Amino acid sequence: MPDPVLRLTDTALSLDGNAGRVDILHGITLEVAAGETVGLVGPSGSGKSSLLMVMGGLERATGGSVTALGRDLTAMGEDALARFRRDHMGVVFQSFHLIPTMTALENVATPLELAGASDAFDRAAAELDRVGLSHRLDHYPSQMSGGEQQRVALARAAAPRPAILLADEPTGNLDGPTGQAIVDLLFGLNAERGATLVLVTHDPALAAKCDRTIRLRDGRLEGPAREAAE
Repeated sequence: MPDPVLRLTDTALSLDGNAGRVDILHGITLEVAAGETVGLVGPSGSGKSSLLMVMGGLERATGGSVTALGRDLTAMGEDALARFRRDHMGVVFQSFHLIPTMTALENVATPLELAGASDAFDRAAAELDRVGLSHRLDHYPSQMSGGEQQRVALARAAAPRPAILLADEPTGNLDGPTGQAIVDLLFGLNAERGATLVLVTHDPALAAKCDRTIRLRDGRLEGPAREAAE
């Protein structure tokens, strides 16, 4: 069997808050295979988004280990983590996190430029065309609808052709039809490019589209998490 794309072993996360130390994730052990689609579900406050952030190295685990593409994220420094995410991961948030002073084209091209791509703007334009925004290349985020901004964010995440795509409630701020368009694009990236997709969602219908659903409650896995759906 090939090594998993993501492997968490007894992973824990604790953060300091105003009321003291708060334990968020407790001993999470799971594996995600290459090309798999996984939905993270559970009640609000169950740790879904925190688990996704730990998978992406955006939150550093305080216990156990997190391995992505065979690399131990818990052993990396911040600069190495940033480079690893840039080269191998795409992240899409509920809030779009676009740079307001940059056009759609510039928002998508900038990470490619930082990675040293000489054709950054051509690739960015092609990715925006793929998400149906070839007519919005020179528009700023304030000139676009929420659905258009999320498509720019998705194009930005997809442009480096990441092996791992992480999405945190990507349709949470969108209406039904617009959200469905984003879902179709996400699963299209999985089908067309083989990107492993892990997404946080409250939507049972969206979770049901995934190969497997992982349920969390109070920072712990509920039920088996390692068996992929048949």
